[in-house]
Amino acid sequence: MKIGYIRCSSEQQNTARQEVLMQELGVDEVFIDKLSGKNTDRPQLKKMLSYVRKGDTVIVSEISRFARNTKDLLELIEILAQKEVEFISQKEAIDTSTPTGKFMLTVFGAVSELERSYILSRQAEGITIAKSLGKYTGRKPKELPAGADSVIDKWKDGKITAAEAIRKLGISKSTFYRKFG
Repeated sequence: MKIGYIRCSSEQQNTARQEVLMQELGVDEVFIDKLSGKNTDRPQLKKMLSYVRKGDTVIVSEISRFARNTKDLLELIEILAQKEVEFISQKEAIDTSTPTGKFMLTVFGAVSELERSYILSRQAEGITIAKSLGKYTGRKPKELPAGADSVIDKWKDGKITAAEAIRKLGISKSTFYRKFG
């Protein structure tokens, strides 16, 4: 089977271009993540990795849609290789069924990682400049609802659980423990 994997960095981004490519390539099954590729903790990627079987081929539009650093890329390819699944990256014309394809995969993976490092570096430089000009102040802190003090007091007194307090306050677990834990 031909298995397609599609990824974009956020819910707001469009996967149509990648989906059209998968249709054109006659892909049988497609898995789509709308999350950053900074690591491999992506639900559809995990589902795809458990779905593939010996003889399948995983197809991506380009390497950066599959992994953003060489280590993750090579680990994912190793998982596929252990299952005897081939990997094809359309843009870079990489096919791991050949020795040259395996070599080029490593090279392009390193280039993708370098590109991501450059992007992060430019972003950090831009934020520093914007801060110095007073144009960037970061994300606004989460506003707590009226009665938050009462909820926190109940939690501290053991009258409600942390999970219940988090739900009533409408904040994340990490925010709760950072502010009150």
